[in-house]
Amino acid sequence: MSNPKTNKATTNESKVRLIALLVFITTILYFVSYSIIIPTILVIDFFLRSFNLGIYSPFGIMSDWMITIFKLPLKPVYLPPKRYAARIGLLFSITILLLHLLSATPLLINSVVGTLTFFAALESFLSICAGCYVYSFLIQLKIIK
Repeated sequence: MSNPKTNKATTNESKVRLIALLVFITTILYFVSYSIIIPTILVIDFFLRSFNLGIYSPFGIMSDWMITIFKLPLKPVYLPPKRYAARIGLLFSITILLLHLLSATPLLINSVVGTLTFFAALESFLSICAGCYVYSFLIQLKIIK
C-alpha cells in the first residue's frame, strides 16, 4: 500500500506485529522440536516478505486472517525499514538452517535462534523494530539510500 500524502510505501503495523508473533511462536517451536521444517518455513517466509512477494507469505496470509477475525486497526508504517528487517530475519533463518544441516552444536544453534526469538518478541510485544534502527543508522551513514 502507498500513502498518497507522502507517496511513500507503507504497511500495516498490526500485520507486522502479528507476523513477528508468528515468528516468535515458530522459533519457540524449534527450541522444542529441533525439526528442520521450522527453519525451512522461516527461510521461505522471510524470503517472500524480503523481496516484495509478501502476498504469498504464509505468515502474512495468517496475519491478514487474524486482522479480519479480531478486527485490528490499520496503522500505516513506513515499509522500507520493515523490509530491511525482514532481510535480516532471512539471514538469521538461513544461518539457522545451515547450522542445523551442518549439525552444529546446540549452543551455537540456540544462540542464533534465541537472538531471532528476542527480536521477534521486541517487535511483537513492544513494537520495537531492531532492524529498523539499523536501517535508520545506515541511512544516516549514507551506506544505503
